[in-house]
Amino acid sequence: MVRLFQARGIEVHEVHPGAQASRHGEAIAIDLLVVNDGALVAVECKSKLTKEDIDQHLQRMEKLKRLFPLYKNHQALGAVAAMVMSDSVRDYALSHGLFVLRQSSDSIEIGNPEGFSPTIW
Repeated sequence: MVRLFQARGIEVHEVHPGAQASRHGEAIAIDLLVVNDGALVAVECKSKLTKEDIDQHLQRMEKLKRLFPLYKNHQALGAVAAMVMSDSVRDYALSHGLFVLRQSSDSIEIGNPEGFSPTIW
């Protein structure tokens, strides 16, 4: 995953699997938090991704900086990763500005088209 983001110009300094936080009665869990000095990517990982999974991840993205104040000045980007993802689910994720990571044979690839502009939280 580090190599994939670096290929898209996102330098990676830290990778935090299973990042969790709770503050003021709210909680959040991020499957994989990829961080550098000014940006982070919050990745939701599923075996089979659904539109409901994407909607839940978008809600997490809205809470992320509030619950992880250490990163309040970072540009926050979202990503979804899955072994199985239909084209309609991929398109739904892309329409919400998320990076899409899909299994391709024995590896993972970023399924975003050239010129893709991610949503920044």
